[in-house]
Order: sequence, then structure tokens, then C-alpha cells
Amino acid sequence: MEAIAVRTGYLPEPVETAGAPEWLSRLRRDAFARFEALGFPTPHDEAWRYTGIQPITGTAWAPAGAASLVPSEPPRGARMRRLAEVPEREVEPYLAKIATLDGRPFAALNTASLEEAWVLEIAPGAILSEPITLAWTAAASRPEVAHPRLLVLAGERSQAAVVETFSGEGRYFRNAVTEIALAEGAVLEHYALQRESLSASHVHTVAARQGRASHFTSHNLALGSALARVDLDVVLDAEGAECTLNGLFAGAGTQHLDNHTTIDHAKPHCVSRELYKGVMDGASRGVFFGKIIVRQDAQKSDAIQTNKNLLLSREALVNSTPALEIFADDVKCKHGSTTGQLDALALFYLRSRGIGEAQARTLLTQAFAADVAERLRVPAVRDAVADELARRLGGRV
Repeated sequence: MEAIAVRTGYLPEPVETAGAPEWLSRLRRDAFARFEALGFPTPHDEAWRYTGIQPITGTAWAPAGAASLVPSEPPRGARMRRLAEVPEREVEPYLAKIATLDGRPFAALNTASLEEAWVLEIAPGAILSEPITLAWTAAASRPEVAHPRLLVLAGERSQAAVVETFSGEGRYFRNAVTEIALAEGAVLEHYALQRESLSASHVHTVAARQGRASHFTSHNLALGSALARVDLDVVLDAEGAECTLNGLFAGAGTQHLDNHTTIDHAKPHCVSRELYKGVMDGASRGVFFGKIIVRQDAQKSDAIQTNKNLLLSREALVNSTPALEIFADDVKCKHGSTTGQLDALALFYLRSRGIGEAQARTLLTQAFAADVAERLRVPAVRDAVADELARRLGGRV
């Protein structure tokens, strides 16, 4: 009797789409070869030391069916097109060059797949008063994998907000990549609101490259998913560029939420500010790894990085690793990290004023999270985060 091979895990395969332009097919082939050379990360890789991916590699994911993107209508001054509709010359300088494939196996796998790929262009000088929302959804009746891709091109002196939301039902694996290019003087806010199914696995690579005097703000909000990993890399690639990274990750049960950020001060006179907060309950696990690099010629750099974590149970844990790599001598850089439980004195103060212990804990936790939540300038995102935290904490944030 002939033996039948049994598929016991995730075995990615090359993707070819009929009618795809040759440049796109070539990019897919090269990316798949890069993925095969890298392989999936293991705990022996320093960047994945605290995050095991067996829930991903141990599942035989089937390709997802229909496209999962539900975009809002782009306002005047913005345009969205499928990647296959865009001439190579318009995307070649950016695609897979902002989120490079070196050391990024999941980005390489996404590039090798490139089925749900979109290009969002914001015209030079356009000032968009309403945010552009892109909702990535899933409704999986079987274990499925999808590789959504977004390239954002912010033209010179443009101003816009882009909101990506991730949600779904069932068990699935979403491996997303977002590349962002800011031209000179561009101002862009990027929101990533992750509210995946608690049976899902989520990996998101976000990479931004900034031009002269541009300003990039990232709001990374991790609330859902059983296993979630975000890699956020920003390159301040011209003088006068500024970036602000705000992050909030809130876990409960057995959730595992991993956040890796890198800010690369590649040119002089650039400014970066980073604030990440974690609120972990139950037996959840959180990871924060933040690196700031100041290159040798990046004099007059100004960087501040802060990570604060709140543990609501004895079983919760956060591994925090802030890091500075400074190769210039005329800079202002500092970082700090704290992890602990609710302040006993503050809790005692509230209880001495007649507030019950449960309500006092909720108030203090809300105040801790609100420091990041109040920075969200898009009302729909702010309300979604407030509602989710209220559901977990038992009161309005």
C-alpha cells in the first residue's frame, strides 16, 4: 500500500497569480527564495527569545478565500489601487525596500504571497480632514492564512491619518506588512488597532522611511489575538525628521503580545519620542523591545524612550528591553522602563475615601492606560480602545 503524506504544520508554498505582471512575479519568487534561506525564527534568534511561534508553524493553514479588506472611500487628494494595477516605476523605489527582507522572514513570506496588496497615495499638498480607514477582517470556518499588504505614499507637504484595523472570527493567521514613505514635509498619523479573534495569530511588520522635515506618528494598539507580534521600524532618513511612537498592549488569559520597535536616527537634527505601556492580567505575557540607533553622522539627535508596564495578577509577566546604540557624540538620548503592580499607597488613599477595592483598582488601571489612550485623535479609534478596556476593567476609561 502506498504511503500517504500527512501535512502536520505550516509549509508555505510559492504563489503565482494568472495575469500578474512579470515584475511582480519576479518579486514574489525572489522573496520566497529569501524566506527559504531565512526559515521561521526560533527562540535561538535574539529577536524572538521570548516569543515562540509553534501556534503558527504547528498548524496546517489553508489559504484564505476572498479578499478581506474593507476600505473607506478615499477623500479628495487620496487614491487607492491594487498593486497589480500600479506601474512598476511608481512602486519599485519603495516596495520591499522600506520593509527590507533581511532578517525578516515573515515580511519575506508576505512579499512572496502578495495577494491582498494595495497602494494608498496621498497627493502632494493634500490636507485630509477625515482619516482613511482600512479594515482587515476574517471569518474563518477552518484554519486560514492571509498576507495583507499596504504601501502608503505620502506626498510632499501632505497631511493625513491612516487607520488600519484588524478583527475577525475563528482561528486564523494574519501576516501583514505596511510600508510607509513620507516625502519632504509630509505629516502622517498611522493607527494599527489589533482586535483579532482570541484564537488567532497575528504578525504585523510596519516600516516607515521619512524625508526632510517630515513628521510620522504611530499608534500601535494591541488588544486581541492569542499570539501577536508587531515589528515597527522607523528610519529618520533626512534632516529635521521627527517621529512619535505611542503603544498600548493589554492582555488577559493566556494572550502573548510582543512589540519590537526600532528608531534609526540616520541623519542629523532629528527628534524621536516613544511611549509604550502594557497592562497584563491573568497568565498573559507581554514583550517590549525598543531600540534607538544614532548613526555616526547623526549629530544633534534628540531621542526619548519610555516603557511602563502594569501587572494586574501574580501570573502576568512582561519582558522589557529598552536599548540605545549611539555612535555620535553630540546627542540628547535617554530611555527608561518600569514594571510593577498597582501602587499600594494610591490604592490605600482611594479606599480611605470610601471607594471599594475593586473600583479603586479599576480607577488606577484606567488612569495608567489613559496616558496613551488620550493621545488618540481619531474618535472612532479612541472609543474602540476605551470600550475594550472598559469591558476588561469594568468601567469607562
